[in-house]
Amino acid sequence: MTIAVQPTTLARTRDPEQILNALAPHVEHLTVNVMDGGPLWEREIALLLRDNTMVRNMAERILGQAVAYSVCAMENPDVHLGVGKLVDIGVHQLILDTPVYWALCKVHNGGRYKHHAPFIQRRSDGLCLRTADFLAADGWDVDEELWAIDGANCSPCDSKVPDSH
Repeated sequence: MTIAVQPTTLARTRDPEQILNALAPHVEHLTVNVMDGGPLWEREIALLLRDNTMVRNMAERILGQAVAYSVCAMENPDVHLGVGKLVDIGVHQLILDTPVYWALCKVHNGGRYKHHAPFIQRRSDGLCLRTADFLAADGWDVDEELWAIDGANCSPCDSKVPDSH
């Protein structure tokens, strides 16, 4: 009897909390501030709660969709994606925590920095809703309520500079 051994493969997770927490070994900068003993998911939730008026459940929902959007934008650079104002709060939180964002870029964007260069005017062509559809098709759990709140009024962060989200 012959037993074939399948090569081990990394399971592709679409769980935003697992994705953030898995970045810990890749955080290289300001580790005293960032790696204070808690999971990165909890750090980002705490920062959202510190700087915004919202309850924890909403912070978790926003951060989850922001991680999904950010990773999806990095993994699909040729697809035009955009977020509404609410999910954008979480995207900006990730970008502002630069050591964590850099680790996210290292792991999910081939080590390249994913730029953020928004236009002033928001888009109103339905890109936000199309983005939610794309995330769902890419295997993410989509919080349809968060995406529908802004509907067609999307962030102006799409194809402005090379590799901008």
